[in-house]
Amino acid sequence: MKKFVIAALIVIPLVTTSMPALAEGGATVASAMIADVFIARPAGFVGTILGSAIFVLALPFAALSGSVEPVVQTLVVEPFKFTFTRPVGDFSCWE
Repeated sequence: MKKFVIAALIVIPLVTTSMPALAEGGATVASAMIADVFIARPAGFVGTILGSAIFVLALPFAALSGSVEPVVQTLVVEPFKFTFTRPVGDFSCWE
């Protein structure tokens, strides 16, 4: 029950603050922001951590082949930028 109350205290303000945007026809913007906060950012955070762990494992092989820069870019930098530097609700990086 305690988890439900905490979840409700988080979700209700987010939904109610997006209602004016929904009423003005900005449903896609509001829903994109909500999906970003609850789905994309946590997934990006997990991707950043997993990518970093995989990078550590792949580093010796990347160093031997001289491809450290593209490996770190793909496994660490891109997930980090997606999670922490992209504006909320902006998915233009996938277009």
